Amino acid sequence: MPSGLKFEDHSKQQIKYTTCYMCACRCGIKVTLEDNKVRFIQGNRDHPINRGVLCAKGSAGIMKQYSPAKLRNPLLRKPGSERGSSEFVEISWDEAINLLTDRLAKIRATDPKKLAFFTGRDQMQALTGLWAQQYGTINWSAHGGFCSVNMASAGLYMLGHAFWEFGDPDWDLTKYFMLWGVAEDHNSNPIKIGLEKVKRNGAKFVSINPVRTGYSAIADEWVPIRPGTDGMLALSMVHVLLSRELFDWEFMVRYSNAPFLVVDTPGKPGHGLMLRDADGKPQAFDMEKQAIINGMQADITPALFGEYTAPDGRPVKTVMTLLAEKYLDEQYAPENAAKVCGLSAETIERLALEMAHVAFKETIEIDCEWTDWAGRKQTKFIGRPVSMHAMRGISAHSNGFQAARAIHLLQVLLGTIDVPGGFRSKAPYPKHVPPPVKPARDMAPNTPLKSPPLGFPTAPEDLVIDAQGNPLRIDKAYSWEAPLANHGLMHMVVTNAVNADPYAIDTLIFFMANMSWNSTMNTKNVMDMLRSKGEDGEYKIPFLVVVDAFQSEIVSFADLVLPDTTYLERYDAISLLDRPISEPDAPADSIRHELIKPDRNVRPWQEVMIDIAGRLKFPAFTKEDGTPKFAGYKDFIINYQKSPGIGFLAGWRGKDGESHMVGEPNPLQWEKYIENGGFFQYHLPKSMHYYKFANRDYLEWAKKVGFNGSSDPIVFELYSETLQKFRLAGQGLYDGPKPTDPADRERLVKYFDPLPDFYKPLEEQRVDEEEYPFHAINQRPMMMYHSWDAQNAWLRQIVAQNFLYMNREQGERMGIQDQAWVWVESHNGKIRVQVKLMEGVQENTVWTWNAIGKQSGAWGLKDTAPEATRGFLMNHLISELLPAKQGERRLTNSDPVTGQAAWYDLRVKVYPAAPGEEGVWPTFETVKRVPGQEDPVDVLRYHTHKPVNLKS
Repeated sequence: MPSGLKFEDHSKQQIKYTTCYMCACRCGIKVTLEDNKVRFIQGNRDHPINRGVLCAKGSAGIMKQYSPAKLRNPLLRKPGSERGSSEFVEISWDEAINLLTDRLAKIRATDPKKLAFFTGRDQMQALTGLWAQQYGTINWSAHGGFCSVNMASAGLYMLGHAFWEFGDPDWDLTKYFMLWGVAEDHNSNPIKIGLEKVKRNGAKFVSINPVRTGYSAIADEWVPIRPGTDGMLALSMVHVLLSRELFDWEFMVRYSNAPFLVVDTPGKPGHGLMLRDADGKPQAFDMEKQAIINGMQADITPALFGEYTAPDGRPVKTVMTLLAEKYLDEQYAPENAAKVCGLSAETIERLALEMAHVAFKETIEIDCEWTDWAGRKQTKFIGRPVSMHAMRGISAHSNGFQAARAIHLLQVLLGTIDVPGGFRSKAPYPKHVPPPVKPARDMAPNTPLKSPPLGFPTAPEDLVIDAQGNPLRIDKAYSWEAPLANHGLMHMVVTNAVNADPYAIDTLIFFMANMSWNSTMNTKNVMDMLRSKGEDGEYKIPFLVVVDAFQSEIVSFADLVLPDTTYLERYDAISLLDRPISEPDAPADSIRHELIKPDRNVRPWQEVMIDIAGRLKFPAFTKEDGTPKFAGYKDFIINYQKSPGIGFLAGWRGKDGESHMVGEPNPLQWEKYIENGGFFQYHLPKSMHYYKFANRDYLEWAKKVGFNGSSDPIVFELYSETLQKFRLAGQGLYDGPKPTDPADRERLVKYFDPLPDFYKPLEEQRVDEEEYPFHAINQRPMMMYHSWDAQNAWLRQIVAQNFLYMNREQGERMGIQDQAWVWVESHNGKIRVQVKLMEGVQENTVWTWNAIGKQSGAWGLKDTAPEATRGFLMNHLISELLPAKQGERRLTNSDPVTGQAAWYDLRVKVYPAAPGEEGVWPTFETVKRVPGQEDPVDVLRYHTHKPVNLKS
């Protein structure tokens, strides 16, 4: 090689720091730029999330930036063309915004709920939710209803926080880590960093998952559970702990509602509700005073177990008594649970006893003075070093809400919540149980909603229904069909809108939501619904707006396409009001800023929303004289205040930029974030690191900075009075709203158990398990995220085709060879796919990588790309509705408590394709490229400058 060879001119390069958007992890990245182009992307070593670690997705952001799939101009469906034909004409931004604003103004002035606005995996739900609230429509939510709302809601209705964005395992101090149903694409860099610590520190790592890939591949023990039975496994371990009295008595008494008294009058109104005094305080039995008194007092000695008589003569029991009566039943014994879970009784018992040993025999003590909520001085933090993490494998079942509660119950019994070595909360959590925000219901023309569209019901009175009990939201969230639907039911929007059930809408906006393909169930039928017309020849969904940066499959169905920027071309706030990047010891938020000037006629959706909000004169976005209050998104983020001193960004507040967390707007706030590498972190004093739910200093500080409205202690609700109120309504014993439909009554009675419960998933209850013997689930690979990156030239080299993976012994018994073509059939449809045999999958489970399959012509790929010709979607097999039952209206295929889409409840049969039957089926018409889109290429090459010839 010639000496002195110069590879590149570094003087032409710039280095800038921002936040990644290749998944929801939101890692810090260091981007090298040259001539308004990305040279390469690295991890930011100073960033609190990833500490410089960067995955394949993050590094491949460069190829997403230069994807041929990028949209280039606003598009309007060509007059006379059919929806789905991908026939568009380019229009100007002025035309596009005027067209949309005029339409939205007419809807807002007449019936605001005729606008439905649903967002996919965006990271600015605080803004989109505020926009919908100001517009006055209750028909808004984000993607959580088909992702992980069960996990989130179960935690918020029990602990005040949940897994992942709400809390983390104490990676540094845990000695026993149990991972339940976590896919590989979520939070991947922090989990990889954490698992390295777990392994290096000698802690045991147990993976509960039907499939052994990714994280599970390095587990010390893999537990191949039958899908949808995690709740039974957790409750069987609860049975083991209770039967041996291996639980943290003091933790339960001090921090949970275990000692509270519950009215025990079966068949009568009020049964199962907490015994309360005239002030509404829950009651407990004080063993010293031998009397029933206020259970929230600090200076009492409450009985954990016992049956008593209330002053009014009603019999009462402690929550702990009810809990023991339920879980000591033989149905939860390991030998019986083993039959449900597909495991051995010995494994179940051993896992429970291992965790109890670590919790109570290997306890951690950290010397530190702190004060609890009652003013009691403490000299140390007591840690039970057992931690857990769970995600979609638990959530995406119709019993997932109760399964997640069961896992949390297990943690509370062991005393592992927010303690050293346990599962710790992350700011702005924990919240009070549940957070004191009720979903909006009342609407009026040209009037903002009085509360956000999403919230947390605590009783039937909080449902979003009319006087006759009918749903008011288009997705039927917060109705009798899904009372605690905290993230909405995005997967039901198209079906309900087309069926005008409960009513017809006018305009549907999808932002980053690929609802004709991978982000919907029953894909082919949903595509047909989007094209569906009424007897008058007009589309049943009159106007569909799609906002996206890329030509996803849903784009071809749009009437109006608004092209978004990429994450390297815009400003974003990853806010503590939304989905922050906090760590347990340090609240944190971050930003993105414009690193590259767009080379297309595109605008950030944030800017467009701010613009339209001003034009429509939303009160929060308008001055008294009617002019817009904010110059744009950057100005909005600086100057908007949710309450005095509290805005979207917590760092460098105050006019001088010297205040943090609370302070008046700082005009140079964006610059301060950019100077600091794109993030802000506020380190809590050591005395506030643990027991945040009962730590006086933390609770008072959390109120001061606006996380919580009260500094009262946060009590773990092992027994949910909220669920019992809904159950009473189903029984006809509630003094308030009650459902009239027998199906609703039955669901409330069966599934709203106030204690964590297990039941067979709803779809499984309605299909013939002998005809459909296999569970079929989707996994997500580390190198892909949702549907975003099967277009990415680098990541496609890792995987460009998915297979149906099957247990090797099972396949060989069935005469199915490796890479053979097979038919996979459910009650809803069938697909033809190629099989791969493997050892690391539960014997009655088949699975695939999600969202690899693409519609031919979409995403800037060649028409013959392997993603379109050999990749497939499991979604074709999954119905958004449960199998029909005679005499019953069609019900959503979702969790009956939260409305979580039950992706993972699918049962299928698998059989060999006939000789000559090869290739993926079904196939669909090739999507036409939209105007202005680049032609796809065989090999995507990209250079910031002329390559250096390395030949000597």
